[in-house]
Amino acid sequence: MGFSSRKKLTACVLFGLLVVLVGCSPPEPKPRQVVEIPDGTVDPAVWGRAYPEEYELWKKTAEPVGTRRSKYKTGMDSGAIGVDKLSQFPYMALLFNGWGFGVEYNEPRGHAYMIRDQLEIDSSRLKSGGVCLSCKTPYAPILQKDMGTDYYKRPFKEVLEQIPEEFRELGVACIDCHDNKDMSLKISRGFTLVEAMKHIDKDPTQLTRQEMRSMVCAQCHVTYNIPKDAEGKSVGLYFPWQNSKSGKITIEDIIQQIRDDDSVLEWKQGVTGFKMAFIRHPEYEFWTNGSTHFKAGASCADCHMPYTVAGVHKISDHRVMSPVQADMKACRQCHAENAEWLRDRVFTMQDQTISIMIRAGYQTATVAKLFELTHNAQAEGKTIDTALYDKAKEFYEEAFYRSLFMGAENSIGFHNPTEGLRILGDSLAFGTRAEAYLRQALAQAGVEVPLKVDLEIMKYVDERGEKKLRFDPNLEFKDPMGIQDKFF
Repeated sequence: MGFSSRKKLTACVLFGLLVVLVGCSPPEPKPRQVVEIPDGTVDPAVWGRAYPEEYELWKKTAEPVGTRRSKYKTGMDSGAIGVDKLSQFPYMALLFNGWGFGVEYNEPRGHAYMIRDQLEIDSSRLKSGGVCLSCKTPYAPILQKDMGTDYYKRPFKEVLEQIPEEFRELGVACIDCHDNKDMSLKISRGFTLVEAMKHIDKDPTQLTRQEMRSMVCAQCHVTYNIPKDAEGKSVGLYFPWQNSKSGKITIEDIIQQIRDDDSVLEWKQGVTGFKMAFIRHPEYEFWTNGSTHFKAGASCADCHMPYTVAGVHKISDHRVMSPVQADMKACRQCHAENAEWLRDRVFTMQDQTISIMIRAGYQTATVAKLFELTHNAQAEGKTIDTALYDKAKEFYEEAFYRSLFMGAENSIGFHNPTEGLRILGDSLAFGTRAEAYLRQALAQAGVEVPLKVDLEIMKYVDERGEKKLRFDPNLEFKDPMGIQDKFF
């Protein structure tokens, strides 16, 4: 065979291989064909007929992840039972004694459990009324519009019964995040988020798509205040962003708003007797306050709903989970390192946060017990220096709200590690100063104060009765520095 013939044969073989390879290659992911959903459709199954891939992934929020991958957020991993935070961090049982979170405070599970867990939790956690449904059900905007103030103040289960029975346990649904006509992202909680955005000079009609990929999450993954009337009934709901700016919603601003509005002091702390506000899951505030990923232009969906291929379509992963639970797939979209290295970095940041969070928490608990001692001394006729007492209370509140903020934020510091360490360092410092003021006041009053204050921690844990049994003793919870052991 001559050179020319061999050349032709080689070309034919290569062409044939190319045809085979092309024929065996998977098809390129295709964009979705937009299907209009009828107005007011809440049922995810109806949306799922048009968007079956997203629907099937969304349903997986009810399934256990399988192998436990998170080091601390084990409740999110298991999907079977919410892990008891008060047993993981017993100082919380002392600090929250006097209200529902001191009886039962569990790690959150997947979105599918939002209502289900509320129906199973201790009834003291539902005393605020229907307002507790605001983030939990896609019917919240409808209920708030139709019921007005009654939506907030009427009993939780009474408001829940206004929802069609087949959807009473439905958590986050398609209609919460998407426009039914073109599937674009939308803000459905205008009565909370849109109002809050006015304070930080954000126009909800001018948000970029990337901003919307975070704002739809910010409808719920924020802290909020619940104003009360003279009878202690809930009369509203708002995000405490009044003193803030976009990209800089600080713990200092949140504390200032609490002090500016006495109506949001929802409960009386059992140990101190002080009326307090509460801070709940402030993920958006914490992450947007100058974090590396926020400054780099990332959105919540980039990390918690990374793109995936389902069939022939490229879609966002609607399981909505931590990257740690998904083998760091979202992180590897931008980072070159392998999954094990990235996971170790996350755990290192969380170990550092947990270590100082425990120190700050027990320091705050120590001050609370010193206030209890101070009040007992006053009841016995001892005179306590007013200036020292007032300063100690001011600093105690500063320490408490910072400790509470970081304990409630669901990333264990990872969303903004430097800011987390700053907040907890300040909590520890304020708590130390508060203790010094109280010790000085008690010494002046002739009250002997032990060098090590007995926190009686297990009394507060055990007071909860059967609720403490929700803690799984087989969990491999790590106290990285052994700090907690020093308080028992």
